[in-house]
Amino acid sequence: MSTLRLPSPDGAVAPYTLTGAPADTSPLPPARSRVAYAAAHVVADPAAPNAPGAPARLDWEATLAFRHHLWDQGLGVADAMDTAQRGMGLDWEATAELIRRSGAEAAARGAALACGVGTDQLDSSHVDLESVITAYGEQLDVVQGAGATPVLMASRALAAVAQGPGDYAKAYGRLLRRAERPVVLHWLGTAFDPALAGYWGFADPAEAIEPVAALIAEHADAVEGIKVSLLDAALEVRLRRLLPEGVRLYTGDDFNYPDLVLGDEQGHSHALLGIFAAIGPAAARALAALDEGDTGRYRALMDPTVPLARHLFAAPTFYYKTGITFLAWLNGHQKGFHMVGGLHSARDLPHLAQALRLADAAGVLSDPDLAAARMRALLQVSGVDQ
Repeated sequence: MSTLRLPSPDGAVAPYTLTGAPADTSPLPPARSRVAYAAAHVVADPAAPNAPGAPARLDWEATLAFRHHLWDQGLGVADAMDTAQRGMGLDWEATAELIRRSGAEAAARGAALACGVGTDQLDSSHVDLESVITAYGEQLDVVQGAGATPVLMASRALAAVAQGPGDYAKAYGRLLRRAERPVVLHWLGTAFDPALAGYWGFADPAEAIEPVAALIAEHADAVEGIKVSLLDAALEVRLRRLLPEGVRLYTGDDFNYPDLVLGDEQGHSHALLGIFAAIGPAAARALAALDEGDTGRYRALMDPTVPLARHLFAAPTFYYKTGITFLAWLNGHQKGFHMVGGLHSARDLPHLAQALRLADAAGVLSDPDLAAARMRALLQVSGVDQ
């Protein structure tokens, strides 16, 4: 077992000994009772320019290998979404290439892949409703061409130009009629992106529940599901109970996912979660237990990951990608702790140290000795004596 001297939020440094228990990462088949996607991050090329505002330069080998790691765990991959730094460092040119490459990898092994469709290629100097719909359509074509399930992501541009619920209904209606296969809608709360305030035309998300359900019912044949990331379990359950039969609710609630996926007597949520990129092996084994009706084991595997998730997704929540990438580095999925847009600097050292402690407690470190060695190197270069 390895002992490190880790900093805490009060500035103190104290010894911490890792448990030394490696996570089981042996391959698993997909779960039968739930559909589960892990939203994957992208790996920056550490030797290439990746400064804020610069075009993203990726380590393609490591980026695609991480997707294969998730598929090996029986999870689907949700790509080119928030966890991949859409709107926070990953430009549209790199995004389109990511979609094409991930699509080819998924097709080669018959794996589940969903990809984000947004409007982030727009020139912000002239945006109106028609240009937003056109931008969505261009990205929809790229995702469909890659053979992936499209995820119609919440759009900052649409939130900025929409004059009310009617504009949202118009935009989504036209896109759903254009889609060649059923899509997943995406409702992202302001904790993840403050620019999405008032989405669907309502200041209070609670007031949008029935209109969103009505929109889905109107286009039920074109909607495979909706991902809800409001961090409000009660609102998610309320919408879930209004959905037409056959339309899935994918939880994007990285605080309350164990209860929402487990469900109740009236139904359950499926999963499309950023935290699953960090806890993939544990989540996959929890879902396998659920397949067998073993809710005790499901809870034993899933519940210990919640403190880690709540820490990584703590306010400002949109910086959770830094913690996801940090854990991927600790687990050996990339050579360096670097992110496009320089976002690896978005969380401080005490935050990262606590992420290590919680990941260790949750049993999601695949090689604790490697994690300790990498953390020790980061601490030393940061000036924390070991």
